[in-house]
Amino acid sequence: MEQFRTYFMFRGEDDQQIFSVRTFYDRSHQIDDKPQLLESVDDWNRRTLWPKVYTHTHDDGTVRLIGEAQMLIGMGVSLEHFVSSTVSWVRAAIEFDKWLVEQLGLEQEINEADKPEDDE
Repeated sequence: MEQFRTYFMFRGEDDQQIFSVRTFYDRSHQIDDKPQLLESVDDWNRRTLWPKVYTHTHDDGTVRLIGEAQMLIGMGVSLEHFVSSTVSWVRAAIEFDKWLVEQLGLEQEINEADKPEDDE
């Protein structure tokens, strides 16, 4: 099951209008893990066009990730380009989540969380 929420937004006015797809990843990380997260995010951002991912540290010290892709649409955009870009961005947001799990070795944590507890 995916652990993120994706929002589609139109911002700006006239020829400066932007269409943005922003993904908020629900998995929280500890502040001590931030250096490793930043290293992984930098690697992703260097290798891929989208989404560009950054960290957000909450007041309670938890760190979450946000991915974003944008397109300038104020001067016009074809429907085909708009749809294909949006689909690519959403797929890439899903792929990032899977990639991060592999990079940080989170598979074991996720699998253990999904296992039913034994009542022995």
